[in-house]
Amino acid sequence: MTQIRKVPFSAGAEWVLGGFALLRKAPLALGLLGVIWGGLSALATATGQLWLSFLVALFGPILFGGVIHAAREVDSGRSAQPAHLLQGLQGGRMPRLLAMLLPQFAALLVLAVLLVAMIGGEQLQHMVKVMEQLQTNPDPELAKTLPTGRIFGWMVAALVVGVVAGFFTFIAIPDVMFTERRAFAAMGISFRACVRNLVALIVMIVLLFIALFAVSIVINIAVVVLAFAIGQNAAFFFGQLLMMAVLLPVMGGTIYYAWRDMLGEAPSPLPANPAAGGIEV
Repeated sequence: MTQIRKVPFSAGAEWVLGGFALLRKAPLALGLLGVIWGGLSALATATGQLWLSFLVALFGPILFGGVIHAAREVDSGRSAQPAHLLQGLQGGRMPRLLAMLLPQFAALLVLAVLLVAMIGGEQLQHMVKVMEQLQTNPDPELAKTLPTGRIFGWMVAALVVGVVAGFFTFIAIPDVMFTERRAFAAMGISFRACVRNLVALIVMIVLLFIALFAVSIVINIAVVVLAFAIGQNAAFFFGQLLMMAVLLPVMGGTIYYAWRDMLGEAPSPLPANPAAGGIEV
């Protein structure tokens, strides 16, 4: 039976620092993975092709598994390659990674049921009408007719459901990438590991939110400056790619370190200075 390690709450901060340290160690190689993924998403949005957007979303766990694999390569002193994005297609991992979409689908179904149960069909129809009217007549009085209390309650429920669904896949993707564990077993272990180390996860989420918020401010400033030189649309597109070039490697590295500390390989100390250098489901 797999042993789930109990980590101190400070481990959540170490995971985030480790993610940024890996990006600083190989900014171009890891950043390119984010640019490729961001480019695919932007292409799907720009063309308006629903099938392409669906395909990018469907392959999300596979692509993210590749980012985590690349993070492990950099951590081991090797180089990250664009081909690592497709590493999840090898070794019978594809169906196990696609199974990671099931908690998300289940969460969407639960939220749809809660939306009807908590707000009601009539109120939902009223919300649609008010939203349509606000587009042509931004009258604050119209907003007052919305069931704000029920909407807020549903949003809180959505947050809880989303977090619970995330527990099932948080370290399940690296577990599938680096072991032969089946998808449902990996998701079950991931959930138990998250519950056992809940405080460390809270620290990680808070610090990651603060760090990425700061990064987004810097990128938005760069977008505003670039807009004068290359135009607003081009600057916005560049900003999206730059955000993905930072966000995906940091997230991949953070989750890789979390898996390593809680479940996977025996953890090694993180650098004191992050700036230094047959198919089964």
